[in-house]
Amino acid sequence: MRNTAKLTTAVLAAGALTFGLTACGSEKGSSSSSSADYSGPLVVAASPTPHAEILNFVKENLAKKAGLDLEVKEFTDYITPNTATEDGSVGANYFQNQPYLDDFNKKRGTHIVPVVTVHLEPLGLYSHKVKSADALKSGATVAVPNDAVNEARALKLLAANGLITLKDGVGTEATPQDIAKNPKNLKFKEVEAAQTPRSLDDVDAAVVNGNYAISAGLKPAKDALVLESAKNNPYGNFLAVEKGNEKDPRVKKLAKLLTSPEVKKFIEDKYQGSVIPSF
Repeated sequence: MRNTAKLTTAVLAAGALTFGLTACGSEKGSSSSSSADYSGPLVVAASPTPHAEILNFVKENLAKKAGLDLEVKEFTDYITPNTATEDGSVGANYFQNQPYLDDFNKKRGTHIVPVVTVHLEPLGLYSHKVKSADALKSGATVAVPNDAVNEARALKLLAANGLITLKDGVGTEATPQDIAKNPKNLKFKEVEAAQTPRSLDDVDAAVVNGNYAISAGLKPAKDALVLESAKNNPYGNFLAVEKGNEKDPRVKKLAKLLTSPEVKKFIEDKYQGSVIPSF
């Protein structure tokens, strides 16, 4: 009886160990790419203009033939698309550039990665009060985006056009404190990027992201006092996913469609230089 008890205990212990190993193996397997669920539509978070417009062109004209079920979800801010991608609420996003993403991942601990670069939206300086950058008066107020990357980008645009001079070595985190020379004694008003077009009635000029300019009825190629150059520009906008989801076959299909000749022609025809294909 004692031997039987010992044998029973040994069997139970072995069974528990086997169950534990099986459970651990199952848990590990459930998070592997081989068991990832790629069924259902690919939901992509996007800024309304031009990102959602480009995605909707793909959805209405190219996706069905490619076997892609695409759903476009619009957001008007620069934060939710990344947090929604990180937590799985959406499968991908399309709205941002590399410097912005690097800053976002660093500050928020997210794990978003680019898949394919699609287009560039040149940053521009706009005004309701003057018709040229040179006409800005001494002490004029210029609105700039208040997020780190776009503010630095705005200051670099002003520096490239001789309105200010930045300190040597200033990178993607430049602020007004990094201005070395300010001959017009410009004052800067930091506002949320989405609000920069609305600020035009309250300031002398504003630096506006391309998508927000277009949404506000501005035509960057025509209306901007100065416009960012597309040459060697690191601010191209791309399709992005949470790290590990690059292998999603739906993402691969969308990446191919977004860099197709049809999309290139759509961008060139619709935006007339206000949005520039980057492929």
